[in-house]
Amino acid sequence: MTGEPLSPGLATVTRYLDEQGISYEVVEHLDTYSAADEARAAGVPPDHAAKTIALHDHDRLRLAVIPASRRLDLHKAREVLGARSSLRLASEEEMASEAAGFEVGALPPLGPLLPAPEIVDLRLLEHEQILFSGGDHRHSVLIDPNDLVEIVQPAVADICVD
Repeated sequence: MTGEPLSPGLATVTRYLDEQGISYEVVEHLDTYSAADEARAAGVPPDHAAKTIALHDHDRLRLAVIPASRRLDLHKAREVLGARSSLRLASEEEMASEAAGFEVGALPPLGPLLPAPEIVDLRLLEHEQILFSGGDHRHSVLIDPNDLVEIVQPAVADICVD
């Protein structure tokens, strides 16, 4: 990485992972605005990259984490989270206010930081390492998905469109 100071989002992510004793690698790249572009910039296949989708259920944020190559099945997510029809994609305004410190569209899959319950698609556990947003559009984090599950304690299920 360059000698520039860490963005607030990346500093929060790396501090949290350090506190949890988790091994990770920060990958610096040009600005990206989708998980698939982030994967390409980092040289990782899209199914090895996790995209964190902010959901809103009544008055709280929830996170769904799926492979960048897939689409979220909102009905499956509702079932697993025990949510009603009020569960929907969060707006940019909701993400900005409820996930302050992270750039909109660059949420890391670390629910305890928000705090937001989350669900991780089981396909991500098929890989030795996955890439996820580091809290800004210029940095990603490589991590063992089993470590992610260990520290976050999410529900793990099939939540992608078939």
